[in-house]
Amino acid sequence: MSTSFDFDAVVVGAGAVGLACGRALAKRGQTVLVLEREADIGQGISSRNSEVVHGGLYYPTGSLKARFCVQGRRALWAYLDSRKIDHRKCGKLVVATTAEEVARLDAILEQARANEVEGMARLTAEQVRALEPELACHGALLSPESGVFDSHGYMLALKGEIEDGGGSVVAATPFEAAEPLPEGGFRVRAGGEAGAELTTGSLVLSAGLGAQDAAARVERYPAGAIPARHLGKGVYFRLTGKAPFDRLVYPPPIPGALGTHYRKDLGGQAVFGPDLAFVETEDYAVDPARAEAFEAVIRRFWPGLPENALTPDYAGIRPKLHGPGEPQGDFRLDGAEVHGLNGLMALFGIESPGLTSSLAIGEAVADALTVESAA
Repeated sequence: MSTSFDFDAVVVGAGAVGLACGRALAKRGQTVLVLEREADIGQGISSRNSEVVHGGLYYPTGSLKARFCVQGRRALWAYLDSRKIDHRKCGKLVVATTAEEVARLDAILEQARANEVEGMARLTAEQVRALEPELACHGALLSPESGVFDSHGYMLALKGEIEDGGGSVVAATPFEAAEPLPEGGFRVRAGGEAGAELTTGSLVLSAGLGAQDAAARVERYPAGAIPARHLGKGVYFRLTGKAPFDRLVYPPPIPGALGTHYRKDLGGQAVFGPDLAFVETEDYAVDPARAEAFEAVIRRFWPGLPENALTPDYAGIRPKLHGPGEPQGDFRLDGAEVHGLNGLMALFGIESPGLTSSLAIGEAVADALTVESAA
């Protein structure tokens, strides 16, 4: 790449996916700058999720979600092991809480095997109770490759790798605009405390909830190529008392999401959520009155939930590409074939399983930009 640029690559957004993109580019010998508008890394979607490593069970065969989830999960477990980042491969139970849901388990198992998810097993209700005595169900699937991990420790490790490669991650520096240059590359304007104008050979937009806004700030980015943004809010409640299960517990998926599930976090506490409600604004309040609906869902698989044992915890918002009643879309990694701007990758709809998929997404973005720059 030409040395006339200030950086080989600029990444907008220092969440897990943006940092993974930066790491993958740095591994290829590129000088990388990651811009983050918040005061620290991972303050958006990456800090408001379940910290679950997903197996890759549900996603349509051949979709980016299926491919990146399985590839990313395999890479993630190895990464966490090699860097001594806290994690627990506890496994996940997908439970049928009614006789009618049993057939859905068979469909999920077939999909998981088509996606090459390792170790999947079909369990009877008796086998489930042998693993988790308080869990009520008509049968379940066991995904042994699922678990939980320290997402912030993971992001700190990614940041460290970018810096070890000579790159920088700059917080409190929002992306303001980009202009394609006649000779290739982009002139980028960033604001905030460390505001500056700089040039880069390639540009990656990994802005999460701000993905559409970031694309609109790139000169000559066609407005018709920017997908509509939908905000899917999910809230979490924490259990007062001892965690009842060691494994993750999930109901079958609901339209647009995986459903309100259970996890025992790395601190040993039980957390339930998220649910899903489409909202118009970024509002992270948790209404305590939602506990009643949570209790009804939870008692379907844990009848022993004590009265008034749930306390409001936190909320997250997912950048969805579909609205209520619409089919759930795939990840979008839009290159020049979509928007016509060489050297630009724009990421849209990177919701669950984006965290699990992050290393695979990063490699795919870096591969695409490396091939494009060599062409």
